[in-house]
Amino acid sequence: MSLMNAAENHSETESQALTDGFHLVIDALKLNDINTIYGVPGIPITDLGRFAQAEGMRVISFRHEQHAGNAASIAGYLTQKPGVCLTVSAPGFLNGLTALANATTNCFPMILISGSSEREIVDLQQGDYEEMDQLAIAKPLCKAAFRVLHAEDIGIGVARAIRAAVSGRPGGVYLDLPAKLFAQTMEAGAGQHSFVKVVADAAPRQLPAPESISRALDVLKSAKKPLIILGKGAAYAQVDDTIKDFVEKSGVPYLPMSMAKGLLPDDHPQSAGAARSLVLKEADVVMLIGARLNWLLSHGKGKTWGEPGAKKFIQVDIEPREMDSNVWIAAPVVGDIGSSLSEMNKAMGDKWAKPPVDWTNAIQERKDVNLAKMASKLMNNQVPMDFHSALGALRTIVKQRPDAILVNEGANTLDFARSIIDVYKPRKRLDVGTWGIMGIGMGAAIAAAVETGERVLAVEGDSAFGFSGMEIETICRYNLPVCIVVFNNNGIYRGTDVNPTGGADVAPTVFVKDSRYDLMMQAFGGVGAYVTSADELTQAVNEAMDSGKPTLVNAIIDENAGTESGRIGNLNPQSVVTKK
Repeated sequence: MSLMNAAENHSETESQALTDGFHLVIDALKLNDINTIYGVPGIPITDLGRFAQAEGMRVISFRHEQHAGNAASIAGYLTQKPGVCLTVSAPGFLNGLTALANATTNCFPMILISGSSEREIVDLQQGDYEEMDQLAIAKPLCKAAFRVLHAEDIGIGVARAIRAAVSGRPGGVYLDLPAKLFAQTMEAGAGQHSFVKVVADAAPRQLPAPESISRALDVLKSAKKPLIILGKGAAYAQVDDTIKDFVEKSGVPYLPMSMAKGLLPDDHPQSAGAARSLVLKEADVVMLIGARLNWLLSHGKGKTWGEPGAKKFIQVDIEPREMDSNVWIAAPVVGDIGSSLSEMNKAMGDKWAKPPVDWTNAIQERKDVNLAKMASKLMNNQVPMDFHSALGALRTIVKQRPDAILVNEGANTLDFARSIIDVYKPRKRLDVGTWGIMGIGMGAAIAAAVETGERVLAVEGDSAFGFSGMEIETICRYNLPVCIVVFNNNGIYRGTDVNPTGGADVAPTVFVKDSRYDLMMQAFGGVGAYVTSADELTQAVNEAMDSGKPTLVNAIIDENAGTESGRIGNLNPQSVVTKK
Protein backbone atom coordinates (compact mmCIF):
# COMPACT_ATOMS: atom_id res chain seq x y z
CA MET A 1 0.00 0.00 0.00
CA SER A 2 1.35 3.41 -0.93
CA LEU A 3 1.76 6.16 1.61
CA MET A 4 -0.88 8.13 -0.26
CA ASN A 5 -3.42 5.27 -0.06
CA ALA A 6 -2.62 4.75 3.62
CA ALA A 7 -3.21 8.41 4.28
CA GLU A 8 -6.51 8.32 2.41
CA ASN A 9 -7.66 5.25 4.35
CA HIS A 10 -6.66 6.87 7.62
CA SER A 11 -8.54 10.03 6.71
CA GLU A 12 -11.63 8.00 5.74
CA THR A 13 -11.52 6.03 8.98
CA GLU A 14 -11.15 9.26 10.93
CA SER A 15 -14.11 10.89 9.15
CA GLN A 16 -16.25 7.82 9.71
CA ALA A 17 -15.58 8.08 13.40
CA LEU A 18 -16.94 11.62 13.60
CA THR A 19 -20.42 13.01 13.68
CA ASP A 20 -21.67 16.59 13.60
CA GLY A 21 -24.46 18.79 14.88
CA PHE A 22 -26.71 18.10 11.89
CA HIS A 23 -26.69 14.36 12.43
CA LEU A 24 -26.86 14.60 16.21
CA VAL A 25 -30.13 16.54 15.97
CA ILE A 26 -31.57 14.02 13.52
CA ASP A 27 -30.47 11.00 15.53
CA ALA A 28 -31.81 12.49 18.76
CA LEU A 29 -35.25 13.03 17.18
CA LYS A 30 -35.34 9.57 15.61
CA LEU A 31 -34.30 7.94 18.88
CA ASN A 32 -37.44 9.44 20.39
CA ASP A 33 -39.74 8.22 17.58
CA ILE A 34 -40.08 11.61 15.90
CA ASN A 35 -39.86 10.83 12.20
CA THR A 36 -41.56 13.77 10.50
CA ILE A 37 -40.45 17.38 10.22
CA TYR A 38 -42.60 20.26 8.95
CA GLY A 39 -40.72 23.39 7.92
CA VAL A 40 -39.31 25.86 5.41
CA PRO A 41 -35.69 25.45 4.25
CA GLY A 42 -33.10 28.21 4.27
CA ILE A 43 -29.99 29.46 6.08
CA PRO A 44 -28.85 27.84 8.37
CA ILE A 45 -31.08 24.76 8.39
CA THR A 46 -31.31 23.77 4.71
CA ASP A 47 -28.85 20.91 5.07
CA LEU A 48 -30.56 19.71 8.24
CA GLY A 49 -33.66 19.05 6.16
CA ARG A 50 -31.63 17.36 3.42
CA PHE A 51 -29.79 15.12 5.85
CA ALA A 52 -33.02 14.29 7.71
CA GLN A 53 -34.62 13.09 4.49
CA ALA A 54 -31.50 11.10 3.64
CA GLU A 55 -31.75 9.43 7.07
CA GLY A 56 -35.29 8.27 6.37
CA MET A 57 -37.28 11.02 8.04
CA ARG A 58 -40.23 12.54 6.25
CA VAL A 59 -39.58 16.22 5.61
CA ILE A 60 -42.61 18.25 4.49
CA SER A 61 -41.49 21.58 3.10
CA PHE A 62 -43.99 24.46 3.21
CA ARG A 63 -44.24 27.86 1.55
CA HIS A 64 -44.58 29.76 4.85
CA GLU A 65 -43.38 28.93 8.36
CA GLN A 66 -46.65 29.72 10.11
CA HIS A 67 -48.44 26.99 8.20
CA ALA A 68 -45.64 24.53 8.83
CA GLY A 69 -46.00 25.35 12.52
CA ASN A 70 -49.76 24.86 12.40
CA ALA A 71 -49.17 21.49 10.78
CA ALA A 72 -46.70 20.52 13.51
CA SER A 73 -49.16 21.52 16.23
CA ILE A 74 -51.97 19.45 14.72
CA ALA A 75 -49.56 16.54 14.31
CA GLY A 76 -48.95 16.79 18.05
CA TYR A 77 -52.66 16.85 18.78
CA LEU A 78 -53.34 13.79 16.65
CA THR A 79 -50.38 11.66 17.81
CA GLN A 80 -49.63 12.83 21.40
CA LYS A 81 -46.02 13.22 20.25
CA PRO A 82 -44.65 16.71 19.71
CA GLY A 83 -44.89 17.82 16.12
CA VAL A 84 -41.65 19.44 14.96
CA CYS A 85 -41.47 22.65 12.95
CA LEU A 86 -38.09 23.67 11.51
CA THR A 87 -37.43 27.29 10.50
CA VAL A 88 -34.67 29.66 9.57
CA SER A 89 -33.58 32.45 11.88
CA ALA A 90 -35.29 35.75 12.75
CA PRO A 91 -38.16 36.31 10.23
CA GLY A 92 -38.70 32.57 9.78
CA PHE A 93 -38.59 32.09 13.53
CA LEU A 94 -41.14 34.87 14.04
CA ASN A 95 -43.45 33.33 11.46
CA GLY A 96 -43.23 30.00 13.25
CA LEU A 97 -43.68 31.67 16.63
CA THR A 98 -47.28 32.56 15.85
CA ALA A 99 -48.04 28.87 15.42
CA LEU A 100 -46.07 28.04 18.57
CA ALA A 101 -48.11 30.50 20.63
CA ASN A 102 -51.29 29.03 19.14
CA ALA A 103 -50.14 25.50 20.04
CA THR A 104 -49.48 26.57 23.62
CA THR A 105 -52.88 28.25 23.93
CA ASN A 106 -54.58 25.18 22.46
CA CYS A 107 -52.51 22.71 24.54
CA PHE A 108 -51.01 20.99 21.49
CA PRO A 109 -47.53 19.48 21.94
CA MET A 110 -45.15 21.08 19.45
CA ILE A 111 -41.44 21.89 19.19
CA LEU A 112 -40.28 24.86 17.13
CA ILE A 113 -36.63 24.38 16.13
CA SER A 114 -35.01 27.46 14.64
CA GLY A 115 -31.52 28.27 13.50
CA SER A 116 -30.18 31.47 15.03
CA SER A 117 -27.31 33.94 14.99
CA GLU A 118 -24.23 33.48 17.12
CA ARG A 119 -24.57 34.43 20.75
CA GLU A 120 -21.48 36.61 20.97
CA ILE A 121 -22.68 38.75 18.05
CA VAL A 122 -26.29 38.93 19.24
CA ASP A 123 -25.27 39.90 22.78
CA LEU A 124 -23.06 42.71 21.54
CA GLN A 125 -25.66 43.72 18.94
CA GLN A 126 -23.06 43.77 16.20
CA GLY A 127 -25.51 43.30 13.34
CA ASP A 128 -25.31 39.64 12.32
CA TYR A 129 -27.31 38.17 9.43
CA GLU A 130 -30.91 37.99 10.73
CA GLU A 131 -29.69 38.90 14.20
CA MET A 132 -32.26 38.43 16.98
CA ASP A 133 -32.34 37.19 20.56
CA GLN A 134 -34.83 34.48 19.64
CA LEU A 135 -34.77 32.69 22.98
CA ALA A 136 -35.80 35.81 24.89
CA ILE A 137 -38.60 36.53 22.43
CA ALA A 138 -39.95 32.98 22.50
CA LYS A 139 -40.04 32.52 26.29
CA PRO A 140 -43.28 34.42 27.04
CA LEU A 141 -45.17 32.58 24.29
CA CYS A 142 -44.49 28.93 25.04
CA LYS A 143 -44.24 26.38 27.84
CA ALA A 144 -40.45 26.23 27.77
CA ALA A 145 -37.52 27.48 25.70
CA PHE A 146 -34.01 26.05 25.47
CA ARG A 147 -30.79 26.91 23.64
CA VAL A 148 -28.08 24.39 22.76
CA LEU A 149 -24.55 25.74 22.29
CA HIS A 150 -22.47 22.55 22.28
CA ALA A 151 -22.85 19.41 20.21
CA GLU A 152 -22.59 17.16 23.26
CA ASP A 153 -25.73 18.82 24.70
CA ILE A 154 -28.00 18.23 21.68
CA GLY A 155 -29.32 14.94 23.05
CA ILE A 156 -30.33 16.43 26.38
CA GLY A 157 -31.78 19.52 24.69
CA VAL A 158 -34.04 17.45 22.45
CA ALA A 159 -35.10 15.24 25.37
CA ARG A 160 -35.99 18.22 27.55
CA ALA A 161 -37.99 19.77 24.73
CA ILE A 162 -39.97 16.56 24.19
CA ARG A 163 -40.77 16.07 27.85
CA ALA A 164 -41.77 19.70 28.33
CA ALA A 165 -44.07 19.58 25.30
CA VAL A 166 -46.07 16.48 26.30
CA SER A 167 -46.07 16.36 30.09
CA GLY A 168 -48.77 17.91 32.27
CA ARG A 169 -50.83 20.27 30.15
CA PRO A 170 -49.23 19.92 26.67
CA GLY A 171 -47.96 22.93 24.77
CA GLY A 172 -45.32 24.54 22.62
CA VAL A 173 -41.57 24.43 23.24
CA TYR A 174 -38.87 26.44 21.52
CA LEU A 175 -35.43 24.93 20.78
CA ASP A 176 -32.78 27.43 19.67
CA LEU A 177 -29.91 26.02 17.60
CA PRO A 178 -27.27 28.59 16.58
CA ALA A 179 -25.78 28.13 13.12
CA LYS A 180 -22.34 27.32 14.49
CA LEU A 181 -23.74 24.31 16.35
CA PHE A 182 -24.51 22.34 13.20
CA ALA A 183 -20.89 22.30 12.03
CA GLN A 184 -19.51 21.21 15.40
CA THR A 185 -18.04 17.70 15.37
CA MET A 186 -17.49 15.05 17.98
CA GLU A 187 -16.48 11.42 18.09
CA ALA A 188 -19.38 9.33 16.85
CA GLY A 189 -19.36 6.92 19.78
CA ALA A 190 -19.43 9.77 22.27
CA GLY A 191 -22.25 11.28 20.27
CA GLN A 192 -24.29 8.11 20.67
CA HIS A 193 -23.67 8.14 24.41
CA SER A 194 -24.86 11.77 24.60
CA PHE A 195 -28.40 10.92 23.46
CA VAL A 196 -31.28 10.73 25.90
CA LYS A 197 -34.16 8.40 25.19
CA VAL A 198 -37.16 9.90 26.88
CA VAL A 199 -38.65 7.00 28.81
CA ALA A 200 -41.94 5.61 27.57
CA ASP A 201 -43.79 7.53 30.26
CA ALA A 202 -42.84 10.99 29.01
CA ALA A 203 -46.29 12.19 30.05
CA PRO A 204 -46.84 10.24 33.27
CA ARG A 205 -50.31 9.75 34.64
CA GLN A 206 -51.35 12.21 37.31
CA LEU A 207 -53.65 10.31 39.63
CA PRO A 208 -56.43 12.34 41.23
CA ALA A 209 -56.82 12.51 44.98
CA PRO A 210 -59.46 9.94 46.12
CA GLU A 211 -61.36 12.61 48.04
CA SER A 212 -61.68 14.71 44.88
CA ILE A 213 -63.35 11.77 43.12
CA SER A 214 -65.83 11.32 45.98
CA ARG A 215 -66.56 15.05 46.12
CA ALA A 216 -67.18 15.25 42.36
CA LEU A 217 -69.56 12.29 42.37
CA ASP A 218 -71.44 13.66 45.38
CA VAL A 219 -71.99 16.95 43.54
CA LEU A 220 -73.03 15.14 40.35
CA LYS A 221 -75.42 12.90 42.31
CA SER A 222 -77.13 15.93 43.83
CA ALA A 223 -77.99 17.38 40.42
CA LYS A 224 -81.52 17.65 39.11
CA LYS A 225 -80.36 19.00 35.75
CA PRO A 226 -76.79 17.77 35.19
CA LEU A 227 -74.70 18.51 32.11
CA ILE A 228 -71.30 17.23 30.90
CA ILE A 229 -69.16 19.44 28.66
CA LEU A 230 -66.46 17.63 26.68
CA GLY A 231 -63.50 19.73 25.52
CA LYS A 232 -60.71 19.05 23.07
CA GLY A 233 -58.53 18.02 26.03
CA ALA A 234 -60.80 14.99 26.33
CA ALA A 235 -60.25 14.22 22.65
CA TYR A 236 -56.48 14.68 22.96
CA ALA A 237 -56.34 12.22 25.88
CA GLN A 238 -57.21 9.26 23.61
CA VAL A 239 -59.15 7.47 26.35
CA ASP A 240 -62.27 7.32 24.23
CA ASP A 241 -63.75 4.13 25.73
CA THR A 242 -63.28 5.42 29.28
CA ILE A 243 -65.08 8.66 28.43
CA LYS A 244 -67.87 6.79 26.65
CA ASP A 245 -68.32 4.46 29.62
CA PHE A 246 -68.55 7.37 32.04
CA VAL A 247 -71.02 9.37 29.96
CA GLU A 248 -73.28 6.39 29.30
CA LYS A 249 -73.09 5.04 32.86
CA SER A 250 -74.00 8.45 34.24
CA GLY A 251 -76.82 9.00 31.75
CA VAL A 252 -75.99 12.70 31.84
CA PRO A 253 -76.60 14.78 28.70
CA TYR A 254 -73.37 16.06 27.19
CA LEU A 255 -72.32 19.01 25.09
CA PRO A 256 -69.17 18.59 22.97
CA MET A 257 -67.00 21.55 22.18
CA SER A 258 -66.18 21.70 18.50
CA MET A 259 -62.98 19.61 18.49
CA ALA A 260 -64.52 17.14 20.94
CA LYS A 261 -67.28 16.29 18.49
CA GLY A 262 -67.17 12.60 17.66
CA LEU A 263 -65.88 11.41 21.05
CA LEU A 264 -69.36 10.01 21.12
CA PRO A 265 -71.22 10.22 17.81
CA ASP A 266 -73.10 13.49 17.38
CA ASP A 267 -76.31 11.50 16.89
CA HIS A 268 -75.90 9.80 20.29
CA PRO A 269 -79.14 10.01 22.33
CA GLN A 270 -77.38 11.85 25.18
CA SER A 271 -75.92 14.52 22.90
CA ALA A 272 -77.33 17.94 23.74
CA GLY A 273 -75.58 19.76 20.92
CA ALA A 274 -78.89 20.69 19.28
CA ALA A 275 -80.15 22.14 22.58
CA ARG A 276 -77.03 24.09 23.54
CA SER A 277 -78.75 27.27 24.72
CA LEU A 278 -81.22 25.37 26.88
CA VAL A 279 -78.72 23.13 28.67
CA LEU A 280 -76.20 25.90 29.38
CA LYS A 281 -78.89 28.11 30.84
CA GLU A 282 -80.89 25.54 32.79
CA ALA A 283 -78.31 23.02 34.08
CA ASP A 284 -77.72 23.10 37.84
CA VAL A 285 -74.50 21.03 37.84
CA VAL A 286 -72.00 21.26 34.99
CA MET A 287 -69.09 18.84 34.70
CA LEU A 288 -66.19 20.02 32.55
CA ILE A 289 -63.98 17.27 31.12
CA GLY A 290 -60.93 18.63 29.33
CA ALA A 291 -62.75 21.91 28.74
CA ARG A 292 -62.02 25.41 30.03
CA LEU A 293 -64.46 28.14 31.03
CA ASN A 294 -62.90 30.63 28.62
CA TRP A 295 -64.53 32.93 26.08
CA LEU A 296 -65.89 29.98 24.10
CA LEU A 297 -68.15 29.25 27.09
CA SER A 298 -68.74 32.89 28.03
CA HIS A 299 -66.40 32.41 31.02
CA GLY A 300 -69.14 30.53 32.87
CA LYS A 301 -70.99 33.79 33.47
CA GLY A 302 -73.62 36.08 31.99
CA LYS A 303 -76.98 35.48 30.36
CA THR A 304 -75.73 32.33 28.62
CA TRP A 305 -75.58 30.65 32.03
CA GLY A 306 -78.82 31.84 33.62
CA GLU A 307 -79.01 33.26 37.11
CA PRO A 308 -75.66 33.99 38.82
CA GLY A 309 -74.73 31.37 41.36
CA ALA A 310 -77.39 28.95 40.15
CA LYS A 311 -74.83 26.34 39.07
CA LYS A 312 -72.20 24.17 40.60
CA PHE A 313 -69.21 23.21 38.52
CA ILE A 314 -67.12 20.03 38.51
CA GLN A 315 -63.89 20.29 36.56
CA VAL A 316 -61.50 17.53 35.48
CA ASP A 317 -58.19 18.99 34.32
CA ILE A 318 -54.52 18.09 34.56
CA GLU A 319 -53.60 21.71 35.35
CA PRO A 320 -54.52 22.79 38.92
CA ARG A 321 -54.18 26.48 38.05
CA GLU A 322 -57.14 26.15 35.69
CA MET A 323 -59.51 25.67 38.62
CA ASP A 324 -61.47 28.75 39.72
CA SER A 325 -60.11 30.68 36.72
CA ASN A 326 -63.47 32.36 36.10
CA VAL A 327 -65.99 30.95 38.55
CA TRP A 328 -65.88 28.87 41.70
CA ILE A 329 -65.31 25.19 41.01
CA ALA A 330 -67.21 23.22 43.65
CA ALA A 331 -65.46 19.94 42.84
CA PRO A 332 -62.02 20.25 41.23
CA VAL A 333 -60.46 16.98 40.07
CA VAL A 334 -56.78 17.44 39.25
CA GLY A 335 -55.40 14.58 37.23
CA ASP A 336 -55.19 13.15 33.76
CA ILE A 337 -58.56 12.46 32.20
CA GLY A 338 -58.04 8.72 31.78
CA SER A 339 -57.12 8.12 35.42
CA SER A 340 -59.77 10.50 36.75
CA LEU A 341 -62.67 9.01 34.82
CA SER A 342 -61.48 5.45 35.43
CA GLU A 343 -61.69 6.13 39.15
CA MET A 344 -65.13 7.66 38.75
CA ASN A 345 -66.35 4.71 36.71
CA LYS A 346 -65.27 2.36 39.50
CA ALA A 347 -66.78 4.48 42.25
CA MET A 348 -70.13 4.86 40.45
CA GLY A 349 -70.77 1.11 40.52
CA ASP A 350 -73.62 -0.47 38.57
CA LYS A 351 -76.57 1.26 40.24
CA TRP A 352 -75.93 4.90 39.47
CA ALA A 353 -79.19 6.85 39.28
CA LYS A 354 -79.90 8.41 35.90
CA PRO A 355 -80.88 12.09 35.66
CA PRO A 356 -84.58 12.97 36.16
CA VAL A 357 -86.72 12.15 33.15
CA ASP A 358 -88.26 15.62 33.01
CA TRP A 359 -84.76 17.04 32.35
CA THR A 360 -83.81 14.61 29.60
CA ASN A 361 -87.28 14.87 28.04
CA ALA A 362 -87.05 18.68 27.95
CA ILE A 363 -83.71 18.42 26.17
CA GLN A 364 -85.07 15.92 23.66
CA GLU A 365 -88.06 18.13 22.90
CA ARG A 366 -85.82 21.13 22.26
CA LYS A 367 -83.53 19.01 20.07
CA ASP A 368 -86.48 17.78 18.01
CA VAL A 369 -87.73 21.32 17.42
CA ASN A 370 -84.31 22.72 16.51
CA LEU A 371 -83.36 19.80 14.26
CA ALA A 372 -86.68 20.08 12.41
CA LYS A 373 -86.06 23.80 11.82
CA MET A 374 -82.58 23.06 10.54
CA ALA A 375 -83.68 20.20 8.28
CA SER A 376 -85.91 22.47 6.24
CA LYS A 377 -83.04 24.90 5.68
CA LEU A 378 -80.66 22.14 4.62
CA MET A 379 -82.91 20.75 1.92
CA ASN A 380 -83.09 23.69 -0.47
CA ASN A 381 -81.15 23.59 -3.73
CA GLN A 382 -81.16 27.29 -4.52
CA VAL A 383 -78.60 28.96 -6.75
CA PRO A 384 -76.44 30.52 -5.55
CA MET A 385 -76.18 28.44 -2.40
CA ASP A 386 -76.44 29.77 1.13
CA PHE A 387 -74.47 28.33 4.03
CA HIS A 388 -77.21 25.90 5.02
CA SER A 389 -77.74 24.36 1.59
CA ALA A 390 -73.99 23.96 0.98
CA LEU A 391 -73.32 22.53 4.43
CA GLY A 392 -76.34 20.26 4.14
CA ALA A 393 -74.64 18.58 1.18
CA LEU A 394 -71.35 18.25 3.10
CA ARG A 395 -73.17 16.96 6.17
CA THR A 396 -74.39 13.97 4.15
CA ILE A 397 -70.93 13.31 2.71
CA VAL A 398 -69.29 13.30 6.16
CA LYS A 399 -71.96 10.92 7.47
CA GLN A 400 -71.20 8.55 4.60
CA ARG A 401 -67.44 8.88 5.21
CA PRO A 402 -66.99 8.90 9.01
CA ASP A 403 -63.24 8.14 8.78
CA ALA A 404 -62.53 11.30 6.80
CA ILE A 405 -61.05 14.20 8.75
CA LEU A 406 -62.90 17.50 8.63
CA VAL A 407 -60.87 20.72 8.81
CA ASN A 408 -62.95 23.84 9.27
CA GLU A 409 -62.25 27.56 9.58
CA GLY A 410 -63.90 30.84 8.75
CA ALA A 411 -66.44 33.11 10.36
CA ASN A 412 -69.87 32.07 9.11
CA THR A 413 -68.36 28.97 7.50
CA LEU A 414 -67.03 27.83 10.87
CA ASP A 415 -70.07 28.78 12.93
CA PHE A 416 -72.63 27.12 10.70
CA ALA A 417 -70.53 24.02 10.01
CA ARG A 418 -69.91 23.45 13.72
CA SER A 419 -73.63 23.00 14.33
CA ILE A 420 -74.67 21.45 11.00
CA ILE A 421 -72.02 18.82 10.22
CA ASP A 422 -72.17 15.87 12.61
CA VAL A 423 -68.98 13.98 13.48
CA TYR A 424 -69.02 10.30 14.35
CA LYS A 425 -65.50 9.38 15.47
CA PRO A 426 -62.93 11.03 17.76
CA ARG A 427 -60.40 13.56 16.49
CA LYS A 428 -62.07 13.82 13.10
CA ARG A 429 -62.78 17.54 13.38
CA LEU A 430 -59.95 20.08 13.42
CA ASP A 431 -60.60 23.80 13.65
CA VAL A 432 -59.38 27.13 15.03
CA GLY A 433 -59.65 26.00 18.66
CA THR A 434 -59.18 28.22 21.68
CA TRP A 435 -57.65 31.30 20.10
CA GLY A 436 -60.17 31.42 17.28
CA ILE A 437 -57.52 32.48 14.78
CA MET A 438 -57.65 32.35 11.00
CA GLY A 439 -55.09 30.61 8.81
CA ILE A 440 -54.86 27.14 10.34
CA GLY A 441 -56.67 25.41 7.48
CA MET A 442 -54.03 24.24 5.05
CA GLY A 443 -51.46 23.42 7.75
CA ALA A 444 -54.02 21.34 9.63
CA ALA A 445 -55.17 19.61 6.44
CA ILE A 446 -51.62 18.69 5.44
CA ALA A 447 -50.75 17.33 8.89
CA ALA A 448 -53.99 15.35 9.06
CA ALA A 449 -53.25 13.70 5.72
CA VAL A 450 -49.59 13.03 6.54
CA GLU A 451 -50.14 11.70 10.06
CA THR A 452 -53.25 9.57 9.45
CA GLY A 453 -53.29 8.69 5.75
CA GLU A 454 -57.04 9.39 5.74
CA ARG A 455 -58.97 11.53 3.30
CA VAL A 456 -59.23 15.15 4.44
CA LEU A 457 -62.11 17.53 3.74
CA ALA A 458 -61.18 21.16 4.44
CA VAL A 459 -64.19 23.50 4.54
CA GLU A 460 -62.93 27.06 4.31
CA GLY A 461 -64.39 30.52 4.19
CA ASP A 462 -62.86 32.51 1.33
CA SER A 463 -61.26 34.91 3.80
CA ALA A 464 -59.84 32.10 5.95
CA PHE A 465 -58.50 30.32 2.89
CA GLY A 466 -56.61 33.44 1.87
CA PHE A 467 -54.35 33.20 4.91
CA SER A 468 -52.79 29.91 3.87
CA GLY A 469 -54.00 29.35 0.32
CA MET A 470 -50.51 29.16 -1.23
CA GLU A 471 -50.06 25.86 0.60
CA ILE A 472 -52.25 24.22 -2.04
CA GLU A 473 -48.99 23.96 -3.95
CA THR A 474 -47.60 21.96 -1.00
CA ILE A 475 -50.67 19.71 -1.10
CA CYS A 476 -50.16 19.10 -4.82
CA ARG A 477 -46.39 18.66 -4.48
CA TYR A 478 -46.82 15.84 -1.96
CA ASN A 479 -49.95 14.51 -3.71
CA LEU A 480 -51.98 14.52 -0.49
CA PRO A 481 -55.60 13.27 -0.37
CA VAL A 482 -57.05 16.67 0.52
CA CYS A 483 -60.28 18.13 -0.84
CA ILE A 484 -60.66 21.85 -0.11
CA VAL A 485 -64.07 23.47 -0.36
CA VAL A 486 -63.87 27.27 -0.46
CA PHE A 487 -67.14 28.97 0.42
CA ASN A 488 -66.86 31.93 -1.93
CA ASN A 489 -69.19 34.77 -1.02
CA ASN A 490 -66.94 37.49 -2.43
CA GLY A 491 -65.71 38.88 0.86
CA ILE A 492 -65.13 38.82 4.59
CA TYR A 493 -68.48 37.98 6.26
CA ARG A 494 -70.34 39.18 3.14
CA GLY A 495 -69.46 40.52 -0.25
CA THR A 496 -71.97 43.37 -0.20
CA ASP A 497 -70.18 46.23 1.58
CA VAL A 498 -69.62 49.43 -0.43
CA ASN A 499 -67.13 52.26 -0.16
CA PRO A 500 -69.12 55.01 1.58
CA THR A 501 -67.10 57.71 -0.19
CA GLY A 502 -68.04 56.45 -3.62
CA GLY A 503 -64.31 56.17 -4.45
CA ALA A 504 -62.70 53.58 -6.69
CA ASP A 505 -61.43 51.36 -3.86
CA VAL A 506 -63.75 48.56 -2.82
CA ALA A 507 -64.87 48.28 0.81
CA PRO A 508 -62.28 46.75 3.18
CA THR A 509 -64.28 43.53 3.50
CA VAL A 510 -64.85 42.91 -0.23
CA PHE A 511 -62.77 40.64 -2.49
CA VAL A 512 -62.55 40.30 -6.27
CA LYS A 513 -65.97 39.22 -7.43
CA ASP A 514 -66.33 35.61 -8.57
CA SER A 515 -62.70 34.74 -7.86
CA ARG A 516 -61.61 31.49 -9.52
CA TYR A 517 -59.89 29.67 -6.66
CA ASP A 518 -60.39 26.45 -8.60
CA LEU A 519 -58.05 27.65 -11.33
CA MET A 520 -55.32 28.21 -8.72
CA MET A 521 -55.47 24.52 -7.87
CA GLN A 522 -55.34 23.54 -11.51
CA ALA A 523 -52.25 25.71 -11.96
CA PHE A 524 -50.37 23.45 -9.54
CA GLY A 525 -51.57 20.23 -11.13
CA GLY A 526 -54.51 19.54 -8.83
CA VAL A 527 -58.18 19.21 -9.68
CA GLY A 528 -60.35 22.32 -9.66
CA ALA A 529 -64.15 22.47 -9.71
CA TYR A 530 -66.52 25.43 -9.91
CA VAL A 531 -69.94 24.71 -8.42
CA THR A 532 -73.06 26.78 -7.87
CA SER A 533 -75.57 24.27 -6.45
CA ALA A 534 -75.75 21.70 -3.68
CA ASP A 535 -76.03 18.90 -6.23
CA GLU A 536 -72.89 20.06 -8.07
CA LEU A 537 -71.08 20.41 -4.74
CA THR A 538 -72.02 16.87 -3.73
CA GLN A 539 -70.78 15.45 -7.01
CA ALA A 540 -67.48 17.34 -6.96
CA VAL A 541 -66.62 16.48 -3.35
CA ASN A 542 -67.54 12.82 -3.72
CA GLU A 543 -65.33 12.56 -6.81
CA ALA A 544 -62.45 14.13 -4.89
CA MET A 545 -62.89 11.90 -1.85
CA ASP A 546 -63.13 8.80 -4.04
CA SER A 547 -60.02 9.65 -6.05
CA GLY A 548 -57.83 11.02 -3.25
CA LYS A 549 -56.46 13.60 -5.69
CA PRO A 550 -55.65 17.11 -4.43
CA THR A 551 -58.81 19.01 -5.22
CA LEU A 552 -60.23 22.49 -4.68
CA VAL A 553 -63.96 23.05 -5.04
CA ASN A 554 -64.90 26.71 -5.52
CA ALA A 555 -68.40 26.78 -4.02
CA ILE A 556 -70.32 29.93 -4.91
CA ILE A 557 -72.28 31.24 -1.92
CA ASP A 558 -74.82 34.07 -1.99
CA GLU A 559 -72.82 37.16 -1.05
CA ASN A 560 -75.74 38.33 1.10
CA ALA A 561 -75.84 35.15 3.18
CA GLY A 562 -73.27 35.90 5.89
CA THR A 563 -73.50 37.92 9.09
CA GLU A 564 -70.97 40.33 10.55
CA SER A 565 -68.23 38.34 12.39
CA GLY A 566 -70.31 35.17 12.30
CA ARG A 567 -71.72 34.41 15.74
CA ILE A 568 -69.24 36.49 17.70
CA GLY A 569 -70.32 39.87 16.42
CA ASN A 570 -70.84 40.89 20.03
CA LEU A 571 -67.04 41.04 20.38
CA ASN A 572 -66.88 43.90 17.89
CA PRO A 573 -66.67 47.28 19.66
CA GLN A 574 -69.29 49.77 18.48
CA SER A 575 -68.52 53.36 17.55
CA VAL A 576 -70.45 55.99 19.49
CA VAL A 577 -69.56 58.69 16.98
CA THR A 578 -71.24 59.13 13.62
CA LYS A 579 -69.34 61.44 11.31
CA LYS A 580 -71.31 63.48 8.78
